[in-house]
Amino acid sequence: MHTRILNKLLHSWMNKGKVLLLIGARQVGKTTLLRNMTRNSSDLVWLNADEHKVRERLTNPSLNDISNIIGTYKLVIIDEIQRIQNCGLLLKLMVDNFSDVQFITTGSSALETSDTIFEPLTGRQITFHLYPLSLAELYSKKSPFEIEQELPFHLVHGCYPDVCNNRAQASLLLANLAENYLYKDVLIWKNIRKPELLDKLLTLLAYQVGSEVSINELANQLKVKSETVLNYLDILEKSFVIFRMNAFSSNPRKEVTKLSKIFFWDNGIRNAVIGEFGDLANRNDHGLLFENLMISERMKMNSWIRPSIKSYFWRDLNKREVDYVELNSGKICAFEMKWNTLKNHKVSRAFTNLYADADTEVITPENFASFALGD
Repeated sequence: MHTRILNKLLHSWMNKGKVLLLIGARQVGKTTLLRNMTRNSSDLVWLNADEHKVRERLTNPSLNDISNIIGTYKLVIIDEIQRIQNCGLLLKLMVDNFSDVQFITTGSSALETSDTIFEPLTGRQITFHLYPLSLAELYSKKSPFEIEQELPFHLVHGCYPDVCNNRAQASLLLANLAENYLYKDVLIWKNIRKPELLDKLLTLLAYQVGSEVSINELANQLKVKSETVLNYLDILEKSFVIFRMNAFSSNPRKEVTKLSKIFFWDNGIRNAVIGEFGDLANRNDHGLLFENLMISERMKMNSWIRPSIKSYFWRDLNKREVDYVELNSGKICAFEMKWNTLKNHKVSRAFTNLYADADTEVITPENFASFALGD
């Protein structure tokens, strides 16, 4: 059992009159986190909306129905609430009429795909994002050197809890996860009729991870409209499969501003999409895997402990690049991710000439721990 960083954050918002909404892809540990967090509480009722009877009772209920369901409990947890129709209105009724009860809900990413589902909850909820395990959570008691020894596994197999706890079956578990859970809730929610197109797009993105993405080029490869590609990218992003990173710029005449890069929240999912779990010694994508893992780990930690930080990449019109740039209260930090430790790497001089006050650092397999852990 790994202590999740969100455990403390969730506790800090308990009994403050807000619905606590924990969202994230299936299998990242939402239910496990809440069960661990409430294991000593006897005054709670747990409602699993994957069960038909629970969905039926919670669909358009009256206040009397809700009262009968809650009873005298002071803590109500509704798991996978996106399965309930009009769940935004349901939660509004609950929080407005049962002020002495703490409501906590979990939901897969389908929750965020509706523009109106949480409109009734405006000002009434606090949303928390749970991602696959972070290295900081996995190795909270290990030294940087010990964490470095674990790097090969996570470059290939990522950080999903079940995968990390069953390493011998990691490839099988990831293949099953990608096939059966990855974004199925969203397909149902959005009534997507051509899921194979989404699979093809995801495969293209997996091969282009960490690269600048052209919407028109993707559309041409898939033989669809650019609007369709944008819509599907939005679905994949809201499914917590990928995230987009925009370009950093203070001088549009000299710097790229319109393109974005695509990263996967989990290396294991990226490799499952292309069916490649081979040993690092036999691969030629070490640099891509290392960059994706480092940036996704940093993004997880920033989401949880430094949400004000903005993340970018940088490139000028001469195609000189910086892999990752952070902006925090006006302070700029720039990082290069380099797999090869034998060369003397530096952050692009073109960048440092423009941003002389920026802090710069090269991240390698021999020094990545503090960066990935969010220090």
